[in-house]
Amino acid sequence: MAQTRIAVIVGSLRKESHNQKLALALAHLAPSDFTFEHLRIDDLPLYNQDDDGNQSPQVKRLKSEIAAAQGLLFVTPEYNRSIPGVLKNAIDHASRPYGQNAWGGKPAGVVGISVGAIGTALAQQHLRNILAYLDVPTLGAPEVFLQTKDDLFDDKGHIGNEGSKKFLQGWMDKYVAWIKSHSAS
Repeated sequence: MAQTRIAVIVGSLRKESHNQKLALALAHLAPSDFTFEHLRIDDLPLYNQDDDGNQSPQVKRLKSEIAAAQGLLFVTPEYNRSIPGVLKNAIDHASRPYGQNAWGGKPAGVVGISVGAIGTALAQQHLRNILAYLDVPTLGAPEVFLQTKDDLFDDKGHIGNEGSKKFLQGWMDKYVAWIKSHSAS
């Protein structure tokens, strides 16, 4: 069975990141022919257009990993009602120089988790706007705006709350169908 490779971009660098935990837990809900590879973004230099002609090895690595994937999964926290700077930095690097957008045409899903009641709704909307400009077809619904709760993850890192697990399984099923529908075209 051919593997479908998903590039996972987590917008948090925090050691105990809720979004990192969510990304790992979501992978357990996917079918066995899906592989989730977490891309490293913490070692990228700050984006500077002057470097477009001579991108760093870290940027070349990121672009290569995106190119090898059949789909994208963005898992973002919300910082000051938007996406984290480290995530925007990675997006900018991989979309440049002009005409060499590694993201373009790759189907994506966007999710996030936060301690706040509205989850990461505003960050996700900002990210969706950016992805639309970069020609990244993004799953529209269902949307995932999770609030961190004590019982969300079990001791193995899986989704522990049954209601949340059912909801996220439904999201994963739609996401898998979304990725497959874009692979067929």
